[in-house]
Amino acid sequence: MSEQFFEKPILNSPYFYPGRHWELDPEGQPTNRILDSRRRSDLITPVPKTKKQRQNTKQGALLLGADDELSSEDQEYNPTPIINEIRGYVETWRKLPNPDQWLVTPETARLLQHWRHHKFEGIRPFFCQIEAVETAIWLTEVAPKMGPRVAKFWAHIKGANEQANPELMRLALKLATGAGKTTVMAMLIAWQTVNAVRHPNSKQFSSRFLIVSPGITIRDRLRVLLPNDPESYYRGREITPPDMLRDIQSAKIVITNYHAFKLREKLAIAKGTRQALEGWRGDKIQTIETEGEMIQRVMGDLMGQKNIVVLNDEAHHCYRERVKDADGETEDDLKGDDKSEAKENNEAARMWISGLEAVKRKLGISLVYDLSATPFFLRGSGYIEGTLFPWTMSDFSLMDAIECGIVKLPRVPVAQNAPGDSLVYRNLWEHIGKLLPKKGRGTSAKAADPLSLPAKLLGALDALYGHYTKTFELWQEEGIGVPPVFIVVCNNTATSELIYKYISGFDRVSDDGTETTLENGRLALFRNYDDFGNRMPRPNSILIDSAQLESGEALDKDFREMAATEIEQFKREMVERTGDITAGDKIDESTLLREVMNTVGKKGKLGEQIRCVVSVSMLTEGWDANTVTHVLGVRAFGTQLLCEQVVGRALRRQSYELNDEGLFNVEYADVLGIPFDFAAKPVVSPPAKPRETVRVQAVKPGRDALEITFPRVEGYRVELPDERLEANFGPDHVLELTPELLGPTINTNQGIIGESVDLTLAHLEDMRSSTILFHLARHLLYTKYRDPGEEPKLHLFGQLKRVTRQWLDGGYLKCTGGTYPAQLVYKEIADMAAERIKAAITETLQGERPVKAILDAYNPTGTTAFVNFTTSKELRYQTAPNKSHVNWVVCDSEWEAEFARVAEAHPSVLSYVKNQGLGLEVPYLTGATPHKYIPDFIVQVDDGRLTAEGEPDPLNLIVEIKGYRGEDAKDKANTMRSYWVPGVNNLEKFGRWAFAEFTAVYEMEAEFSKLIDDLLAKEVA
Repeated sequence: MSEQFFEKPILNSPYFYPGRHWELDPEGQPTNRILDSRRRSDLITPVPKTKKQRQNTKQGALLLGADDELSSEDQEYNPTPIINEIRGYVETWRKLPNPDQWLVTPETARLLQHWRHHKFEGIRPFFCQIEAVETAIWLTEVAPKMGPRVAKFWAHIKGANEQANPELMRLALKLATGAGKTTVMAMLIAWQTVNAVRHPNSKQFSSRFLIVSPGITIRDRLRVLLPNDPESYYRGREITPPDMLRDIQSAKIVITNYHAFKLREKLAIAKGTRQALEGWRGDKIQTIETEGEMIQRVMGDLMGQKNIVVLNDEAHHCYRERVKDADGETEDDLKGDDKSEAKENNEAARMWISGLEAVKRKLGISLVYDLSATPFFLRGSGYIEGTLFPWTMSDFSLMDAIECGIVKLPRVPVAQNAPGDSLVYRNLWEHIGKLLPKKGRGTSAKAADPLSLPAKLLGALDALYGHYTKTFELWQEEGIGVPPVFIVVCNNTATSELIYKYISGFDRVSDDGTETTLENGRLALFRNYDDFGNRMPRPNSILIDSAQLESGEALDKDFREMAATEIEQFKREMVERTGDITAGDKIDESTLLREVMNTVGKKGKLGEQIRCVVSVSMLTEGWDANTVTHVLGVRAFGTQLLCEQVVGRALRRQSYELNDEGLFNVEYADVLGIPFDFAAKPVVSPPAKPRETVRVQAVKPGRDALEITFPRVEGYRVELPDERLEANFGPDHVLELTPELLGPTINTNQGIIGESVDLTLAHLEDMRSSTILFHLARHLLYTKYRDPGEEPKLHLFGQLKRVTRQWLDGGYLKCTGGTYPAQLVYKEIADMAAERIKAAITETLQGERPVKAILDAYNPTGTTAFVNFTTSKELRYQTAPNKSHVNWVVCDSEWEAEFARVAEAHPSVLSYVKNQGLGLEVPYLTGATPHKYIPDFIVQVDDGRLTAEGEPDPLNLIVEIKGYRGEDAKDKANTMRSYWVPGVNNLEKFGRWAFAEFTAVYEMEAEFSKLIDDLLAKEVA
């Protein structure tokens, strides 16, 4: 039996809706009777969660939702109560058995009966689609006839529009992604047009429509709303009864994307020519088109028409930002990427709504229908982020769509075998965001190595890819004909290019630029090269900048370079498919790539065999690929709005065929890297209470005798021997691969219902040990024993391979928690292993080839005398005046406070200081990434050593308090013991130095005393 959502047939049928359904007649068709009026979304209305909001200090009486903590006297932010009230009226109205009681025109009644009871040949309209249109019909035709008791609904709509967009009257219908907004638009057009034709004097109806989309893709797809289109919904989807099709032909419909509202240059004039023509008087030459000329260009077919109805698709992009009296964050309140994103959103919204306002002024707009899965205010708009447009009157949420089964069921991480409160693969950006390129494809980004992606990102890729391979094989066995699709949504062009190259393969250019070698893609099914290094005739993976493609503007130069090869391949394929040798030249590059993107998973089209899409920005809204099964998010997701939009790209069902029980079979989409919450809602952050601040400083001159000086080290220099290399391995040279280091190796994905799935790395077990040894030894040679710009010392390869085998066979690589030795090929992990091996080799060289520390050329010496800062940390320890130059120890843990007490209590301690605001930094590598290690304390100890002059020669002991020793702690300890301490001691300018770690808080006092005793005994001996 096929898997279904629920055993009860009340759910997951095209006739059913969560918690309520039509009663069926003996032939299985729905009657007028509704069996249950409750809805889950009456109780839980998922609304995106906000990150940060201003505290609203205004008080006032609210019409509805007074306890939502969002609304004020000036702005109603929670339309859910009024939506539910309207839903109740519409439901009562729907139950009326006699059409004469419906208070609608005969034409409207005919359409309602058709949508509810007609035996459709294809997919019948879903309940949610009918309900959205019924809401619009009830508000337009029924409510005005019901008198004062329902007048509040239009008063609410008018008031909301007066506050947010006073020049327009808007009504929003919220339908989840995949719920069929295009069908709803067709139903609205049919209802309006048929009534306008048969009641030409009525001002309630119109047959003139302007449809505005957020991009070219949706604009092109909406052609099915044109009556004469070959795939017109009115005839093909049976939206209109046959006897009304002639009336539909009277509709005048213009479809555009909002970018067309931008006023264009009518005449391109060079700057010098313009200055010459304007002359010394500076008379400005008007070369930008007027609003009237723009409207003539965009919607010439509607010129001279009145009473135009506008349909906004993905309408959350259309708003008038609020600046002066903003309740939420504006652009000026944000920083960095958040500010840039808000600026882009506001510019797009401004262009969209300004265009509609111009149409209203020049031609006249009767009503704007907003359709969106997420009609929420965006961050930086000046409104409280993540709240519904207050003119939303119908709400079919994603939760409802999932329960109905009309979309795929998204499965997100719910459990993992890695420690921590946060699910790593659910909140991936928190763990890798700082390790990825910050901006677009600049000089530094071009030099980045695709194989150097963070280990946790590669772990997420491998985990999701492992499950993809199983899905791919299953689809092949079933003979589906197209592959499942894996999409990656990235933060910028630099990151997307690196991931694309890692997945599909790339040519690596040698240091001198004379040679290239192929690095084939690390995920075999997504490679664009075969095993012999030849490009495949059809790419398996593509890189898409959807923002560029949707604007209709020319492709960016850098992106054109990246996609050049794929563009040529697709042009050749067009020639083969059409038999026209000029076909590739007849289509521009952006149109070609848009065609590929929009035909992913469609048989007989250019994109039919695409398996992986790496997106530079968010994939296009309205992208209707229905074969997406796996999604990886590699970007920040500040709001649940963004999460829902990205997850929505994967939710279109592949099949709408009913099984033997009259239900849809369940379809899944597995999602990593997107912190999607099925039932989030907006919150207001309370203000934080003020905290006490103290000044931490050196006490001068009273404690100047306790001053400690130290070297400021920038790097190390080690001379290699020409003879045999040896390694002295110890506990700190062990590399333990764990889920904490690499990310979860067992990740459980689950939706709100349905089966769960475990994503694992079991497919990595197939890599041979000899392959791992070769890769690691080669990596050690090329990254650790080669100076920049020099050829690798190939004569060392044999010795490094021997030492590497000694490390591997000696048990210094430990794989726990489902990790595999194959993960040593991740460059970040290979760097860590190579650094451990190199440290073990360096320790054997200390006697004959001393390590030298390289000091900061401009500031080689640091001192406690310069400590001076303020802190509000509550955990702090006041120092004894005879033990520390600095008045406070600012503690990161209770353990550090305990060590301060232990140090002050020991008689051999001359002076100590906490390394905060001090400037002691130890350069070290975690893998190949340079870091600065900040030890916890410097302790001056009298161990009995005297100088040649007979003066005390104290030992400077660097102390680290470590409760838990992760892999980074080993790197720090290895650096201190192998490089920093011997390097500084060999300089003979800063006294004697040593390093100690304390890892047991209750044994700290005893261990510290034992360490001092051992030092004293060593001096006596």
